[in-house]
Amino acid sequence: MCKAPRGVLYSGSMGRFFLAALLLSLPLAAQVKITPSSDRIAVQIDGRPFTTLFMGADANKPYLHPLRSASGKVVTRGFPMELVEGERRDHPHHRGLWFAHSDVNGIDFWLNENSQKGPKTGRIVLRKILETKDGQSSGWIAAAFDWLDPAGHPILNETRRMVFYAKPNQRTIDFDITLAPAAGPVTFGDIKDGLFAIRVAPSLEEQAEGAPAVPKRTGRIVNSAGARGEREVWGKRAPWADYYGEVEGEKLGIAILDHPDNPHHPPYWHARGYGLFAANPFGAREFERDKTKDGSLTLAPGQTLRFRYRVIVHSGDAASAGIAAQWAAYAKTK
Repeated sequence: MCKAPRGVLYSGSMGRFFLAALLLSLPLAAQVKITPSSDRIAVQIDGRPFTTLFMGADANKPYLHPLRSASGKVVTRGFPMELVEGERRDHPHHRGLWFAHSDVNGIDFWLNENSQKGPKTGRIVLRKILETKDGQSSGWIAAAFDWLDPAGHPILNETRRMVFYAKPNQRTIDFDITLAPAAGPVTFGDIKDGLFAIRVAPSLEEQAEGAPAVPKRTGRIVNSAGARGEREVWGKRAPWADYYGEVEGEKLGIAILDHPDNPHHPPYWHARGYGLFAANPFGAREFERDKTKDGSLTLAPGQTLRFRYRVIVHSGDAASAGIAAQWAAYAKTK
């Protein structure tokens, strides 16, 4: 190929050709952008905010807030981080998306707001950010947390990797969480308040008496067996469940997919019409209302527990979003 003499620039169509070739050779701007700061890590997708991981001193457990759809609509409740008209202001421990349990060696990591603190409440605190990474189609956050008893002694060590995917019509997060005893044995008690949870936006709640009139409650809960509504879904076991409705005129939903390698798979669903949406593998006695059952699990020193979940914020309902097929594909991942 003929080269231009030194100091001579191509013009016209030839100049545009070389400019286009140069641009194609340069790396594209990252579609998933991870921005750490002292007490939080922001996640942007395609230049727009998606969510933020909060793990500062005022967070008694790490949480993601808010979650947004591909169109930018917020699909999680703002309270207690924000006061939004039309939201219920109950259960202040329901913060965005979180991972915690209310009975770990008798210590409560679920109801652990400052206003709820007592002699048996613990905290989940950041030990170290291990890695953050931007990327074209995905980016991730890897972090280590300690589950502390009321005296500040670690009970559990947690490592967590969250991968955020850039897709045109949905937002997807993969969670890979490993728990290990910090000292002696650790028992996860049989209780309904756990484990992997989201509090949905008010317009995604089911219709109920006593709820604020605005926004209109349009939500439906469904699971993989076709059960619908809190009455059919709550306390039942299923590999996945979906909470969908309308947000600002757009049909949107949130699905939680439980990986088949998770302990006690498939989990029970602590899914409430007022907006709580949680997968809990440890609640056999409470969910089945059978005192002969025991869903607890004890982890000996040197053992680990690994939990994997996929969260999909999608357009449409569970059927139109193909959640069943997406779970089948996710189930094959290792």
